[in-house]
Amino acid sequence: MLSFDLSYDELLTYQGTNPRPADFDQFWEKALLELDGTDPETEFADATDFPLSTATAQHLYFTGTGGYRVHAKVIRPNEPTGPAVLVFHGYGGEQPRWVDLLSYAARGYTVAALDVREQVGFRTASQAGNDFNLHNHLVHGLDAGPDGLLYKHVFLDTRRLADIIGALPEVDETRIATTGWSQGGGLSLVAAALTPSIKYVASVFPFLCDYQRTWDLNLDTGPYDEIVTWFKKRDPRHLRQDEVFNTLGYVDVQHLAPRIRAEVTLFVGLEDQVCPPSTQFAAYNRITSTKELRAYPDFGHDDLPGAHDEIYQLIGAKLS
Repeated sequence: MLSFDLSYDELLTYQGTNPRPADFDQFWEKALLELDGTDPETEFADATDFPLSTATAQHLYFTGTGGYRVHAKVIRPNEPTGPAVLVFHGYGGEQPRWVDLLSYAARGYTVAALDVREQVGFRTASQAGNDFNLHNHLVHGLDAGPDGLLYKHVFLDTRRLADIIGALPEVDETRIATTGWSQGGGLSLVAAALTPSIKYVASVFPFLCDYQRTWDLNLDTGPYDEIVTWFKKRDPRHLRQDEVFNTLGYVDVQHLAPRIRAEVTLFVGLEDQVCPPSTQFAAYNRITSTKELRAYPDFGHDDLPGAHDEIYQLIGAKLS
């Protein structure tokens, strides 16, 4: 265990490598104002191909920054108890199946699962058409500067989803949790950073953290290898290296982490060569709210035993 990264004691104090842009806070305040100025044009449509007797399955469509039409699956229980759970999928992964969301709905929780822009190819029969173009999303828009980064808009989509779900009459906006694995783990932290009212986060080996550290480790493992590919194609002599990592710093979860007010539980496999432990600890160590760690010494980017069940129970306890 810990065969390629920092020792466990070093991980507990590691503060990250990727630079924090000097105007980071101003950038995100401006971005949130941009979101506020974008009409969400919210639309709920019943998922007629997934009828339920105890809840209603719906497609949520809203407009995000840049005019992109975003989709999420939503299940609204017939007898809601107030809480809501926001679920985020992994990088290039598919949206959760309707049945994957029913456990939370069984508790009377409203549950919403975001489709990350451009990443979800499969759609159900009752869902409107969507775009699918999974290609180098991590560095997409890098040449256009921080405002051009695709993940800037994805991050704002998490806030918009939280606002829409939190405003539903059956939802108590102070009892919302977020959860996800890998990219979903990163976005669950982002949503909490951009939405102060979120109460609890269960994040599993979060992606989108400490980009320069992943490059330094030279693991040649996707999806962080997109950075290496970008340099090979766009800047083979690394003449723009400082500029590149500074720009990526605007969408680095570790720099958003101090904004989180929610309670956080982080699950990490200490042999993870997809999202190296040090990158995850770079974010975790900057969280100032109440937090807990679940470390799996012999596991990498794997299905961590017991994690799914524990997260379900933790969310129930934290939102009760």
